[in-house]
Amino acid sequence: MKAIVQDAYGPADVLEPRDVDRPSIGDEEVLVEVRAAAVDPGVWVLMTGRPYLMRLAGFGVRRPKVPVRGRDVAGVVAAVGARVTRFRPGQEVYGTCESGSYAEFARARQSRLAPKPAGLTFEQAAAVPVSGMTALQAVRDVARVRPGQRVLVIGAAGGVGSFAVQIAKAYGASVTGVCSAAKAGLVRSLGADDVIDYAQGEIDRDGPRYDVVVDTAGNRPLSLLRRALTPRGTLAIVGGGHTAYRFTGGMGRTFRAPLLSMFVGQRLRPVMSRERAEHLEELTRLVESGAVTPAIDRVYPLADAPDAIRHLMGGHPGGKVVVTVSGTA
Repeated sequence: MKAIVQDAYGPADVLEPRDVDRPSIGDEEVLVEVRAAAVDPGVWVLMTGRPYLMRLAGFGVRRPKVPVRGRDVAGVVAAVGARVTRFRPGQEVYGTCESGSYAEFARARQSRLAPKPAGLTFEQAAAVPVSGMTALQAVRDVARVRPGQRVLVIGAAGGVGSFAVQIAKAYGASVTGVCSAAKAGLVRSLGADDVIDYAQGEIDRDGPRYDVVVDTAGNRPLSLLRRALTPRGTLAIVGGGHTAYRFTGGMGRTFRAPLLSMFVGQRLRPVMSRERAEHLEELTRLVESGAVTPAIDRVYPLADAPDAIRHLMGGHPGGKVVVTVSGTA
């Protein structure tokens, strides 16, 4: 099968198209014929091997353990393991995979897949899993957003941010998005009640007015984020600004926030996203109800996956960047 493979850590230049064997599946795994995949900052992390702390977490010290990039996947079930009960060959699915989705076939656990939402193309479905599940857990589980609350989403035009805006609105919140002036129209179309242009004003311009701040940008100190929160507000920190420091990736805020929470009235929490079928099922409910629609910035063919990663990390896209693999509909 065709795949985008890397043998060493580095920039997008280390990726190359290659013919490789189809992945074999275990008893509780599914072989997916990939129709589309998506790009997220985690792809960049696994491609470059930075921050170095990631390598010590089991992804490969000197080279990637999994040579094919890509986590989000949408496609058609090609085969199932002996103990798979939730899926059958020919079924359209979406979720996250184990073996890399920038390939014609990918291996996935049945516990990390769900039926593809009705009405979504494969490209749209592929845009949902990683960013959508992260946003869902930030808004629902960490921030515990309730109707009538005021929510600030920093990085509202990005992958996670674009979902966070919509999910917070679906849960009854009033949402303000932080983005560039060029992305303000997109963020308003996602349902934001107000927009802050970060070039014109900081997030604390109106004082401590937000019950919840969801920070997906990773470049503001905790002191500034806290100034935008009410005295009993909640900060949900998504990611760590991974490009900042080679070893920790700017995860210092993530480590410090829970400790600081012990001495202040505000809840300061990192978002440790988990990939589970029940999270995908809630996203499916939101999508099929019309409350959430994936925002897609640009679509690339499989052979141009390195350019898709370059665009994500350098172009500040509005919404998700997607890679098509075969026969999308």
